[in-house]
Amino acid sequence: MTTKYEFRDILPEELDQVIQIEQICFPPNEACSAKSMRERVANAPETFMVAVDKETGKVAGFLNGVATDEAVFRDEFFTDSTLHNPEGKNVMLLGLDVLPEYRHQGLAREIMTRYVEREQKRGRECLYLTCLDNKVEMYKKMDYTDNGISGSAWGGEEWHDMSRKIR
Repeated sequence: MTTKYEFRDILPEELDQVIQIEQICFPPNEACSAKSMRERVANAPETFMVAVDKETGKVAGFLNGVATDEAVFRDEFFTDSTLHNPEGKNVMLLGLDVLPEYRHQGLAREIMTRYVEREQKRGRECLYLTCLDNKVEMYKKMDYTDNGISGSAWGGEEWHDMSRKIR
């Protein structure tokens, strides 16, 4: 796994790739808009991690979020990247995307693991995310706690609030 991919912050020239990947990985009601994704990359590039296939040079998957001192996930984090506070003690994870041809190989778990390690080094305390019922067990295996049904109504769906202390 570690030799096939390069894990790092996103580069500006990869923006179009991640916008396209987001549209592939999420249904239209849940996907981040191209405008919002551009703003996230512009305002919070240090909380955006890509996994690049070393053989093709293409982004295979990514994880992105915004840092904040808040401890409750709210829908505004998806659309307002100005809520990002580079010094924030927590990260609200906004999307874990892995292209279909790279799934079921452990890449999502590897991205999440490396993200935790990076954010621990930065002094962050907790990661938060929302997920649908069918992803709760996957995140529990990555040491996230299911905190119950979220107040989030993003995309008209019912979400679970999940969290992981990292300090």
